Amino acid sequence: MTEDLTLTPAAERVLEVAGKLFYENGIHAVGVETLASEAGVTKKTLYDRFGSKDALVGHYLRRRDERYREHVATVVGRRGRITPARRMLLVFDALEEWISTENSRGCAFVNAQAELPDATHPGREVIREQKQWLLDYLRTLAREAGFRNPRKLATSLLLLLEGATVTASLGVVPGAVGNAKEVARRLIESS
Repeated sequence: MTEDLTLTPAAERVLEVAGKLFYENGIHAVGVETLASEAGVTKKTLYDRFGSKDALVGHYLRRRDERYREHVATVVGRRGRITPARRMLLVFDALEEWISTENSRGCAFVNAQAELPDATHPGREVIREQKQWLLDYLRTLAREAGFRNPRKLATSLLLLLEGATVTASLGVVPGAVGNAKEVARRLIESS
């Protein structure tokens, strides 16, 4: 998953600034000149390290994905002794925490998908991988919990998580993640 990319301090600044600006303003709204200026580097440095804005977008999404995966693993892992079935619900807790600190504008991957219509854009593969990882992670948790059809349960949980993410960002349903978690709990109990 992680690319073999050794970042210089200047490149790290570019990636950090890109992550903030792309998420807050949108990918197309942020130009290379702004990125370089905000990061305190030249455009040449940006291009030398990343090659193109499209490649930088891919790195930004990959970095965000790595952070989210680590966050989910931390939340699921820190709860001590609980049943394997309960671990699946902790993914909803992880999402709720992430939304409160990192996702005020909704899912960065859904937002990027809307901005990147070209299926060959470097960011599109990262987006697909991120969603596939979450589905696979949920399937693993369901399998470990001994459910008869872990694939079906994981698919349903993914749909609940994704729907809660979008709904929470719109403010349409107060407590969207909590509501989705309750539906997930009932689904898990009946599976």
